[in-house]
Amino acid sequence: MHPDVARDALLATHGGLSLELCAVLYHISPMALYRLVCAFGHHSLVTVLTRCGLPLPVYFLADEKHTYCLTTKAYLPTIVSGRVLWHLGYTEEASAAAFTESYQEFQRAALAQEPTYRVRGILTDGFDSTTKSLRTLFPGARHGFCLRHAINKLPGKLVAIASPVRKALRSQFHTLRYRARQRKGLRVFALGQRLRHFVDHVTHTAGAANGERVRRWVQDKKAGWYAVLADPQMPVTSTLLDQAHNTIERKLFAMKGLHHPGGRQQAFLTGLAHLYNLIPYQRRAQHAGQCGVEVEGGIVPTRDWFLNVQILTSGGFR
Repeated sequence: MHPDVARDALLATHGGLSLELCAVLYHISPMALYRLVCAFGHHSLVTVLTRCGLPLPVYFLADEKHTYCLTTKAYLPTIVSGRVLWHLGYTEEASAAAFTESYQEFQRAALAQEPTYRVRGILTDGFDSTTKSLRTLFPGARHGFCLRHAINKLPGKLVAIASPVRKALRSQFHTLRYRARQRKGLRVFALGQRLRHFVDHVTHTAGAANGERVRRWVQDKKAGWYAVLADPQMPVTSTLLDQAHNTIERKLFAMKGLHHPGGRQQAFLTGLAHLYNLIPYQRRAQHAGQCGVEVEGGIVPTRDWFLNVQILTSGGFR
């Protein structure tokens, strides 16, 4: 296809239009556009990002996006650091073994770039398969749980109470987290103390059953919350990763018939990740005119994002 057509079609695809709509708009085959994205996706995210001068992430966010490949449930194990995607995998199983195999692709690529590479901290939402797989691959890393996910999960632990009471308890839980983070010292001690008082308050306000349920949940998750507060360099929430997942999710739904079990899901997803990293933000956004790589301090070959994708995925930029 003509380069200008490819440029416009890729931008429209990144914006959320389906491959079928892009084919109608730009008079091209949707399968040709699918193969173009897959062609970019045959090149490692880690290799391309290190070519831009970005150091391997010492702290990162890891999460799994639950999605559908037509009627088949699928999972996208993902690693994000700042505004760039370092890994975007695909598996139809939610087991720790499947996630370990996916995240191991990132580990192998990173060790190929830097044999002494070590991860110091990882933030997750506490999903069991994700935490097990990352503890297997990075045993020396500190593992924390997202504080935002904890705030969103609390209402589900409170049953048979009025909605205003549930909202008030969620607000109080948010406040105690915020105050613990604002402390300059003894943050873990302060959070532990506040959590004990909060559980007692839930028991008094919402009943013994809710109090015991929240107590067990806090006991299970508090080590991950403490890990976030113990290291100031640890990420606190996975909001950036959620935004990246929502962007990818729109594209997967827009694929329709082209997203089929016999396709090259991994290559297509990696190609989408390259577009996510290298297409600049909209004009009115924060960091307008910069791509994710530039926001994180990396260097791109030219001011033209389409040429950047071509150059960086062909190995022509050092």
